[in-house]
Amino acid sequence: MKPEVLLELLEAAADQLEIRVSYEPLQTSVVHGGLCRVKGEYRIIVDKRASAEERVSTLATAIARVMSTRPDSSAIDLSPTLREVLRMHEPASLRSAVRPRTAA
Repeated sequence: MKPEVLLELLEAAADQLEIRVSYEPLQTSVVHGGLCRVKGEYRIIVDKRASAEERVSTLATAIARVMSTRPDSSAIDLSPTLREVLRMHEPASLRSAVRPRTAA
């Protein structure tokens, strides 16, 4: 899937999770953004000069992290492809856990 399409899907997922996403010029060339909390609400700040692939990685990592802390997040409407992208970006502690198998 093209990064631009993934970006749209990730932005929609963030919206469903009530996470504000903003694109701003960041001063560092090492980090392309990330997750923070402002007044108790999650926010993802993404470097607006980052490539589409870097934006996807930043958003997916942040959304996967939020979803890992919210038991109700499994109820949001996500495509199987997007769920797989988020799974690949979830915290390492969750990736190493044994996952139950689902029926195909």
